[in-house]
Amino acid sequence: MYKQVTKREWRLKALAIALAAIGSGAAHADNLPALGDGDDPWRVDVIYENGTHYRGKDKTGHEVGLSKFRNTIQVELDKKLANDWGFHGVLRGTFDGVYRLNDDEFGKKAGSKSGADLQFQNTISKSGGMVTTVPWGGGLGANGGPWNQATAAFGYPGGNDLLNAIYAGNVIAGSPLPLPLPGAANTGFVNGNTYSAESGVGLRMLGDRWHGPDGGIQMAVPVRPCDTDRRGCRDFGGYGDKNLSELEAPEFNDRLDFIREAYVKKTFNLTDETNLFLKLGKQQVVWGRTDLFRVLDVINPVDYSRNNIYDELQDIRIPMWIAQTEFRFGSSELMQDRNLSIVWNFDKFRANNLGQCGTPNVMLDAGCFFRGMANLWDNGGTVANFAHLSDGAASLAELGMGIPNGSLPRDMWLATNFGPGQIGIRKVHLPEWSLANSQLGVKFEGVTQGGLNFSLNALTYRSQLPSLHAFNNAQNPFVASQTGGSSHLIAFDMYFPRVNLIGGSMDFQSETLGAAFRLEGALTKGEEFVNTARPKLYSSNKVWRSVIGVDRPTFIPFISESRTTLISAQLFYQHIFDHEEYRGPLGKYGMPDWQDNFIGTLLIKAFLMNDRVSPQLVTAYDFKAHAWVASPQVEWSLSDSLKLTFGANVKGKRDDAEDRWAFNDCRDCNPYAPYTQYDGQTGAGPLGLSGLEPLGRFRAGPIGSAWKENEIYFYLRYKF
Repeated sequence: MYKQVTKREWRLKALAIALAAIGSGAAHADNLPALGDGDDPWRVDVIYENGTHYRGKDKTGHEVGLSKFRNTIQVELDKKLANDWGFHGVLRGTFDGVYRLNDDEFGKKAGSKSGADLQFQNTISKSGGMVTTVPWGGGLGANGGPWNQATAAFGYPGGNDLLNAIYAGNVIAGSPLPLPLPGAANTGFVNGNTYSAESGVGLRMLGDRWHGPDGGIQMAVPVRPCDTDRRGCRDFGGYGDKNLSELEAPEFNDRLDFIREAYVKKTFNLTDETNLFLKLGKQQVVWGRTDLFRVLDVINPVDYSRNNIYDELQDIRIPMWIAQTEFRFGSSELMQDRNLSIVWNFDKFRANNLGQCGTPNVMLDAGCFFRGMANLWDNGGTVANFAHLSDGAASLAELGMGIPNGSLPRDMWLATNFGPGQIGIRKVHLPEWSLANSQLGVKFEGVTQGGLNFSLNALTYRSQLPSLHAFNNAQNPFVASQTGGSSHLIAFDMYFPRVNLIGGSMDFQSETLGAAFRLEGALTKGEEFVNTARPKLYSSNKVWRSVIGVDRPTFIPFISESRTTLISAQLFYQHIFDHEEYRGPLGKYGMPDWQDNFIGTLLIKAFLMNDRVSPQLVTAYDFKAHAWVASPQVEWSLSDSLKLTFGANVKGKRDDAEDRWAFNDCRDCNPYAPYTQYDGQTGAGPLGLSGLEPLGRFRAGPIGSAWKENEIYFYLRYKF
């Protein structure tokens, strides 16, 4: 049967064929076209790598299974050109078979098989923490049967009469108070008939991989590739709207990411002692001196979808089109060497790739939060524990239903159905290309006569992490109804603000201690953080980040008596200036990010059997999140061409961690009486009602929010 092939598919196939052709021609590098100096041959290396990961049970108790079957071909090219120019290129193509081999988890069959698979909580905090659930589409605002399950469980008289009396926008009999609902025309949260059987397929509960239901916010998130399910698919800065083929082969896209590096370089002699070095093209610019977490090294965005934070930065930086000049001044009386470099990133903006929801690696589970919120805005959905039935509302209901005061449970949080355009992410504002949106950096480097290496850095750039700005969030709904304005619940637009950075680094050797020390620090202005104490639910803050690292080769006899073992430790610190955190009647609110936080890492790496076998252990601990990770690994070089790697990635947390992660979720930010108004609340603003969703991910951090993603892995790497 003839299958029509799109232009995009033909383009991707052509790129893949071209990459394979270059790789197959590595043994015949002389056949490549000669550029410039024909006497100097191309130097070509071709590397093949297979990475296979298997993941255990997630928080639901379900065995995830295969989480990566990634096959990579990388071609590295070097050529001397005419007039002392040089060319360097790296091409990389990847195909990850996990989306077909484990399609129930990450492919076209992922997610719920029906809306009945999804259960949304209703809780009663003042009646012994009683909890019941309703299925997809069964929250407040639904027409007909689903709510009968909850009302029967609560022992309500009249079944759906409670829903009709309180939440259909009618005046309760015997009460002088009208009960207008938020949303278009005050007609109710949503028409329950929009929840079809098909709309409940292909969903998962937000965050269910790393935490269970906790009485807080829950929503359903689409998890299938975007050519199978378009719901919630948006371009969040280079990810979030990918179809199956783009997830399988992520480098073959419109930004030509299969070109990892492609630049020309040359050194121009200015005087006898000074020269100018120029590098122009697609490249990575490395400013930092640290591993795992970045402080100064922020010129290139990072692709965390490959393996969260656990791949080498050189493999996950996203190359950009950059012009880099370096003035080399040579020595002076005080300095052994001095350099001044200017970096201009003139490429179109790219954000950090946090991972599309439904893929194996979703940094902070943020991609799922974004996709779920985009889906809510576009299509509506059920949100657990959202609407609040206060004492006053319950009394009015009892009065309207003619039942004794005190018959209904108090302090209830009820699953609620929302329609399109009421809650979620409305629009993503990606910076368009312009000179004003390009990024510029300056760095001065020096080496003192005493051997101290240092740098002073300055950079202006667009934040590679998004910021959510609430709109009309603090507007009083009753004033809005009188003035003809509009008012929304928790609804956002996404932005990427301009950030300015100044900082520096240094490293030096201590012969006395037999160790090398690395220090790095940066102060930024313009970063934006979630802040439920502010009307727009964000604030702009200065941030200080720093790291100190120590590397020491040490003889450890029980590991090796003839070879030193490398011990490398790092301590990262972050401080947010003008941090806001307050305690309300129901808990903390303000900024979920910690005002001060430390993350420590430790690497122990040994070299055995003439350096053919290298076991290592990498550990990291997040002091505020109370979360840790340990990654044992063994590399075995069977030959100069073939290397095998076996390892595991095990994460965990302290018993009190999930309580620490919970934070105000802003259900109480908008007092729509009586639906989200709490007893004693007299105006807009949060009281501290908390849960793990959606802001707990920022307190759990990249380690805590992935604490159930425990894996074993195997890599085979062959260099032709």
